[in-house]
Amino acid sequence: MKNFLFQRKQFLLYCVIGLSGTILDFLVYGQIVRANLLNYQAANAISYASGTMLSFILNARFNFRVTDKIPQRLLCFFLVAFLGWSVSALLLHVFIDVWGCNKYYSKLATLAVVVILQYSLNRKFSFRKSN
Repeated sequence: MKNFLFQRKQFLLYCVIGLSGTILDFLVYGQIVRANLLNYQAANAISYASGTMLSFILNARFNFRVTDKIPQRLLCFFLVAFLGWSVSALLLHVFIDVWGCNKYYSKLATLAVVVILQYSLNRKFSFRKSN
């Protein structure tokens, strides 16, 4: 029972931290798209990377409390993020190019899928406790 509650607390903190990364991601994405600096996919890649870096730093420090193997953990975190970004890019393509949906609402819709996917993988691989 204690482990179950700990996992829920950890997931909730992951979501709060992820929200800060997501807000940064969405703000950067919105600024790039609004300024018409790059196409939406390039904007998504840049914004996603900025949110991912913020999330890694906060999760490593405050949620999973790991201080060892930071380069390996960061690499694993970014690989998981790349998978999440790929899913996000595919969904954006379908929502925007295929279905003609709004670029901003489409971005929001991808987030729910990506959060669950990335939490599961990061908990299992990026932030697992060292032996």
